[in-house]
Amino acid sequence: MDARTARRADSDARASVDTEARRRDERDDTTARSDRGAPKNAPAETREPRTSVRDLVRRHPYVVSAAAIAAMLLVVGGVAWWLYARNFESTDDAFIDVRTVTIAPQVNGAIVEVPVTDNQPVAAGAVLIEIDPRDYADAVAQGQAQVDQATAMIANLDAQIDAQNARIDAAKKQVDQAHAALVLSRQENARAQDLYSKGAGTKQAADQTSSDLRQKDAALATAQANAVAAEKQIAILQTQKQGAQGQLEQVQASLNQAQINLSRTRITAPEAGRVTRLTAAVGNVAQAGQALMMFVPTNVWVTANFKETQLNLMRPGQPADISIDAYPGRTFRGHVDSIQAGSGAAFSLLPPENATGNFVKVVQRVPVKIVFDGNPGVYLGPGMSVVPTVKVR
Repeated sequence: MDARTARRADSDARASVDTEARRRDERDDTTARSDRGAPKNAPAETREPRTSVRDLVRRHPYVVSAAAIAAMLLVVGGVAWWLYARNFESTDDAFIDVRTVTIAPQVNGAIVEVPVTDNQPVAAGAVLIEIDPRDYADAVAQGQAQVDQATAMIANLDAQIDAQNARIDAAKKQVDQAHAALVLSRQENARAQDLYSKGAGTKQAADQTSSDLRQKDAALATAQANAVAAEKQIAILQTQKQGAQGQLEQVQASLNQAQINLSRTRITAPEAGRVTRLTAAVGNVAQAGQALMMFVPTNVWVTANFKETQLNLMRPGQPADISIDAYPGRTFRGHVDSIQAGSGAAFSLLPPENATGNFVKVVQRVPVKIVFDGNPGVYLGPGMSVVPTVKVR
């Protein structure tokens, strides 16, 4: 009886514990339902049982495994993407850049031919505009005539100088002959005077030799004077030749200028490119310096304004992929050519002055020049939007 009584007491105790546990679960379930908006007085048999993570795993093992694998793949993919993306620097603040050329005449005149039209591609050296060349051709002809005249004058003076040099040579020979005759006459006079003084000669012979000596002396003086006059004449001719040469240089300079002006009546393309903003028309009178068209060369590049915080590892020569908005789906190869020595704001019309007023730090942008590797093979114009990506690692 004691054992049976003990087992009954034990069963009653277990039933009491189970009853208390069920009551506690009902209270927790009621609290959870109240939090979700369920009525607190709902019957216990209509309440949903609580589901733990372990129960969810047991009920849907494949779904939970797939979700875990997907989460792991996302984490691994995110890390791999970050490790890959950190090797590149990109910006959408970039555009196609080119040094456009203003086509303007250097001489005045009427436009007689415009063989190009708007947006026409032209090769280097192609004629863009032609100005009436007749006035400038006449100036060239006149200058050429003056050059020919000056050249003929110099040639004439050269001939005179050559002739005068021949006269100088002849005069010098006459001087030498007169000097030799004078020496001989002196010797003969000396012998005649010596014989006459000794009584061996006659006075007539002595007088004749004395007279001949004076004649030979006068002849030498005359020959020397002729030689001096000839040399002075050659100096005069050489001075005239120098003046003629100076005149030739002046007229030659005038001719060169006339030829340059004549060549400027035909305006040609400085390099291969396209014609834009054409305003020239046949019949208009062009003035020197007047803009008649804009010329866009085919040699273009990319100006990318990177943030200064993106330039830590950027160097000239690094490869770059260039995406152009006008050609979606295509990527063009290029490389960094140079980095500007200073931010874009530093070279603006009104650069910032941080020493005055309140200072607010703003990340600056620095222009980076990126050139294409080879001919892109598509039409590119200044101002077109691009997105370059530079590999910095």
